[in-house]
Amino acid sequence: MTTHTNIAIVGGGLNGSALALGLAHIGLSVTIIDALPAPTRKLGDFDGRSYALALASMRLLRGLGLWDAVKDTAQPMLEIKVTDGRAGEGPSPWMLHFDHAEIEEGPMGYMVEDRHLRRTLLDAMDASDRITQINADRVVEQSIGSLVLASGATITADLIIGADGRASGTATRAGIKRTGWGYGQTAIVCAVGHEKPHGGIAHQFFMPGGPLAILPLTDNRCSIVWSEDATRAAEVMAMEDDAFLDALRPAFGDFLGDLSLAGKRFSYPLGLTLAHRFIADRLALVGDAAHGVHPIAGQGLNAGLRDIAALIDVLQDAKARGEDIGSAAVLARYEQWRRFDTATLAVATDTFNRLFSNDNPLLRAVRDMGMGLVNAAPKLRRSFIREAAGLTGDLPRLMRS
Repeated sequence: MTTHTNIAIVGGGLNGSALALGLAHIGLSVTIIDALPAPTRKLGDFDGRSYALALASMRLLRGLGLWDAVKDTAQPMLEIKVTDGRAGEGPSPWMLHFDHAEIEEGPMGYMVEDRHLRRTLLDAMDASDRITQINADRVVEQSIGSLVLASGATITADLIIGADGRASGTATRAGIKRTGWGYGQTAIVCAVGHEKPHGGIAHQFFMPGGPLAILPLTDNRCSIVWSEDATRAAEVMAMEDDAFLDALRPAFGDFLGDLSLAGKRFSYPLGLTLAHRFIADRLALVGDAAHGVHPIAGQGLNAGLRDIAALIDVLQDAKARGEDIGSAAVLARYEQWRRFDTATLAVATDTFNRLFSNDNPLLRAVRDMGMGLVNAAPKLRRSFIREAAGLTGDLPRLMRS
């Protein structure tokens, strides 16, 4: 059986789902193909996973009519404190302090639990008559404008979009090569409950083994992204819960009181990967399929959502002009828009990780002095705040207000 659609999206994660809804929003028919069965993606109880959405990303969700279903469970990030130090010794006196009150737009971002965001996206796709969902099936053959699935079905499309992660089969089948390397680090992700209120403050604590992000959730909980040397991370992940908390406490500190686990623990290896091209014949890549960066600044999902907003702009304008939405000229506009932005992000996160994930006394003195200088310069500090909120650069329409 062969069916035709305007857009075929490979990958049913957050990026793929948000893109499907955005493209349906501008009047295009979309088929989204996911290798996972649908029930495994519909989450109920909190499992510890959550995301830091920049203000610009929140605007995208609001523009697609999705934010109202999420906002009551989201935690605004009102301040960000960036410090350097060693576990068990506390942070350096030099730090960066970003306060949302220094910009006019509001909170710099929001912490949203995976279960609420994913449920909202899935429910909205179920309600759309322009989106066809194919679950528990995978692409086995790919040619220009055509996909053959393991089930035997063939999907033809004006444009194929790869939203299938860092090991993107869509990119590989299109002959798109990648540049990247590992960091020898593993990110441990979980959530903890604590005694004292966090005040909506996010913390980034740089240690020799890697950064620890403490991100505020609702109800006296925080999300943890703990980057550590891969060997040490494997040891920590193998610990029982009580031992794990004992290992976390010296890095976390006691400023929020006693800690308890709230949900499962996850881990994944850290590295950089950047596709050499974001487009091919009738094909485009978004999110981690195009660029995967270190979580040091929490920009992974936000960068993917910015891809999505930019691609929606490009395709909407092309559609309005009567252009072929899958043409090379149209797709080149998307690549030109996003290529430099994502390369800059990749370089920045790579540089920051290399600069901070060590115990070199000279580098420690340089970075501490640098943070102190930035913190003492209001204009420069506000530019960093706007960057964290995703408000800099050439913003797509869905992210402007």
